Amino acid sequence: MIEENTPNHSHEDGEAHIHTHVLDYGTTVTHSHGEHGHHHSHAQTKAVLNRLSRAIGHLESIKRMVEDGRDCSEVLIQLSAVKSAINNTGKIILQDHIEHCIVDAVEHGDKDAIKELERAIDRFMK
Repeated sequence: MIEENTPNHSHEDGEAHIHTHVLDYGTTVTHSHGEHGHHHSHAQTKAVLNRLSRAIGHLESIKRMVEDGRDCSEVLIQLSAVKSAINNTGKIILQDHIEHCIVDAVEHGDKDAIKELERAIDRFMK
């Protein structure tokens, strides 16, 4: 990962700051430490992106199935497969978040991170 700005620094005055990471494969991730004081480190980013790309490809093929007038039950089966793949990808993101972001937040005394996690889990489970 190539990092712009300084990712592991803090401001004693609690001032918000934003920085950007440029990942090895060109994706940029910008985030702020003003709302929460923990560092975002994601071990599974490449795996998540690969899974999302496969799901997008699968959805495109389902779209073609619909355009071609394929049987509704076949389309529904494929939609179910994509839904499952997306849910599994969400689980990986959640696990990565817990193992890295939340652990780091707890180590740095960021109690708001637990509340954010609870909200994220609630939204994911809907």
